[in-house]
Amino acid sequence: MSAHTDPIEMLTSDRSWELLGTQELGRLVTHVGETIDIFPVNYVVDGEGILFRTAPGSKLFELTVNTDVLFEVDDHTDTDAWSVIIRGYATALEADADVQRAEAAGLRPWIPTVKRVYVRIAPTSVSGRAFRRSAEPELDGPQEY
Repeated sequence: MSAHTDPIEMLTSDRSWELLGTQELGRLVTHVGETIDIFPVNYVVDGEGILFRTAPGSKLFELTVNTDVLFEVDDHTDTDAWSVIIRGYATALEADADVQRAEAAGLRPWIPTVKRVYVRIAPTSVSGRAFRRSAEPELDGPQEY
């Protein structure tokens, strides 16, 4: 966090990507018609994109109907927290060269299921915020920020 007293800090794109690289679990948000779903997925940062594995099912079906997605990752300590949101589009990798490159990323499922489909999220925007955690300020009187 920066030295100023504002409890919320907007993160740069570089810092957001740096933080994304420290985690393994994110939340994929899909939207088909009037149905919005959220799926936890383990992932790796792949250049300036996100790579995850999946199997045939509702998640993969929804990505074939509408490739527009959100992807969110966060973390916290007792004193700080952060959140990064990626807006982008998700594409199942089909070309042999793309799949081989994805396999080299070392991404493994967290649960004992077969997930042979690699999906890459190509970002159209990345936004991140960091938060300084502390007690709620007094409701009356001047505020620090």
